[in-house]
Amino acid sequence: MDRRVVSVLMLLLGATVDRCRPQAYVLDDGGGLGRVFDGVGGLSGGGATSRLLINYAEPHRSRILDYLFKPNFGASLQILKVEMGGDAQTTDGTEPSHMHYENDENYFRGYEWWLMKEAKKRNPDITLIGLPWAFPGWVGRGKNWPYDFPDITAMYVVNWIIGAKQFHGLDINYVGIWNERSFDSKYIKVLRSTLDKVGLTGVGIVAADGDWSIATSMMADPNLSDVVGVIGAHYPGTTTVNDALKTQKRLWSSEDYSTFNDEVGGGCWARILNQNYVNGNMTATISWNLVASYYQDLPFGRDGLMTAEEPWSGHYVVDSPIWITAHTTQFTQPGWTYLQTVGHLAKGGSYVALTDRGGNLTVVIETMTHDHSVCIRPPLPPFNVTPQIATFQLEGSFASIKELQVWRSQFNFKTKKPSFFERLAPLKLANGSFTLSLSEDEVYTLTTVPTGQKGSYPDPPPSAHFPSTYKDDFCVRNPPFSEAPYFADQTGVFEYYTNLTDPGPHVFTLRQVLTERPITWATDADQTISVVGDYQWQYLTVTCDVFMESAETGGVFIAARVDKGGQAVRSAKGLFFWVFADGMYKVTNDLAGQTVLAEGQSGTQAYRWYTLSLTLQGQYASGQLNGLPLWKNATITTPKNGWAAIGTHSFELAQFDNFAVEAEEE
Repeated sequence: MDRRVVSVLMLLLGATVDRCRPQAYVLDDGGGLGRVFDGVGGLSGGGATSRLLINYAEPHRSRILDYLFKPNFGASLQILKVEMGGDAQTTDGTEPSHMHYENDENYFRGYEWWLMKEAKKRNPDITLIGLPWAFPGWVGRGKNWPYDFPDITAMYVVNWIIGAKQFHGLDINYVGIWNERSFDSKYIKVLRSTLDKVGLTGVGIVAADGDWSIATSMMADPNLSDVVGVIGAHYPGTTTVNDALKTQKRLWSSEDYSTFNDEVGGGCWARILNQNYVNGNMTATISWNLVASYYQDLPFGRDGLMTAEEPWSGHYVVDSPIWITAHTTQFTQPGWTYLQTVGHLAKGGSYVALTDRGGNLTVVIETMTHDHSVCIRPPLPPFNVTPQIATFQLEGSFASIKELQVWRSQFNFKTKKPSFFERLAPLKLANGSFTLSLSEDEVYTLTTVPTGQKGSYPDPPPSAHFPSTYKDDFCVRNPPFSEAPYFADQTGVFEYYTNLTDPGPHVFTLRQVLTERPITWATDADQTISVVGDYQWQYLTVTCDVFMESAETGGVFIAARVDKGGQAVRSAKGLFFWVFADGMYKVTNDLAGQTVLAEGQSGTQAYRWYTLSLTLQGQYASGQLNGLPLWKNATITTPKNGWAAIGTHSFELAQFDNFAVEAEEE
């Protein structure tokens, strides 16, 4: 045989043997342990990402919460981070502040209090974190900046923490600075001092919820370093920086994931849950967002651990990230410790191992390929993963372990028949050793912890469109939440209101309550707006009673086919029917009011109720005031579809009542 042929055969044979040869990995605590594990969590807010969850009827709402928080059932989350509402647009909507004004305190607005209590009810040991994205305008004393008066800002934040305890029995464990915006060293020190003065010495500070740059400031300023408990970075790409490591502080990926929750999203989550520690020494990873419970056509639709965006139907989806989370959370607890012997697998993937220092061991292995684990950010450099055989040798205090429980997830992208969080037969160890044949796109947990469970409930109701006929008279004497069902505020805050000055039919209304522009996080509109309904609505009639509370300068609108919300709300288009307190009306093709389709006299004024009605049929629209035609045949060619909406001309008080939509069935 030709010598060259022999050489090729030997190379091929060698490659085959190499693929079949097990690669050995040692799991040992004999040389010491790694960092302490702080948990895996979800983030509600930033903003209004749990908005629709509260409107689910039972038992579906409790079942969703169980999948998120109930130990040994679903995701079994160990951390809940919430937005400290600041009255401003913070991605998918606004969340109300506990202090709209300096002399105003109300600790029952919004839904984050309720959500934290529900999480605590299921897991009393869950870690609670609060973080501001925005602040009410009064905090900045007229400037779009929260740091000029650090004492005021710190007290505002501390009041939220005190209110959580006083009114809801919630102990907040950590508080942040200002989400993904500049930090101010003086303010952080004032915040620490203010916390300490009121006895909140146990509340830690996470800084700065952006990049790692605060670590450099901490290295140069020992006093700053003393008051920061945790360095939290967002979307770190599983890596950290030297200055952060030098601080010897705990390092967290305090916001991560933000990826569409299909199987690739699940693969992203599997990869970063392991590699945030393997590559970056990060001991906590928090998903934005907790649950995709906002209208899907708002920004970042379905970027949650699971999906619950149809309270009107009761439908929800337990997506793959729930079960990927369970691979870690059901078999560890905050306070466990990583082993030093963690790392990358020889043919791609990674493994971590954790112990409770009491004899328990949990090993999590992932073999996610590049294209099946891409996160929304940052860009993912190329890497390869191929099938491999891995042998793990337990040494040190683990050498005597005889059996491990085994849980496996297989994404099966080729067959499109994934299997998540499947319990396999226990693995018997021989001389402290076990061997696994690992394929691509798999997650394994091997553990001494026997309590894992794949929880389940009967299938939820089928998916359905928002009702084509919808009415709300806001007549709720003691509302459980401050916001009316399904209305998603995009600028401004719309709250249930008891109108004690009106003895007639408008005692209970919905009121826009902000009179000052907040310290913003996104580019809020100059108008206030709350959207509702089905984004696919085209032909519909919107009717609502309106009441302006600003003489001469007041203005309100009803709208249809509103095409944008979230951070893009400022450029929203649609059909907007405005009336003003100076006796005029206007019809515009945009929220900003720049493209005028019709205008004229309406005779409207402040402090009187009017009924507005807007009908869209084809590309033509007409409007009525108090049941009488006011304008007609306004032409609208774009957008073709969108939400219904209500709102005001500026940050001003105004009331709405008897809202109704009649839309054509698709």
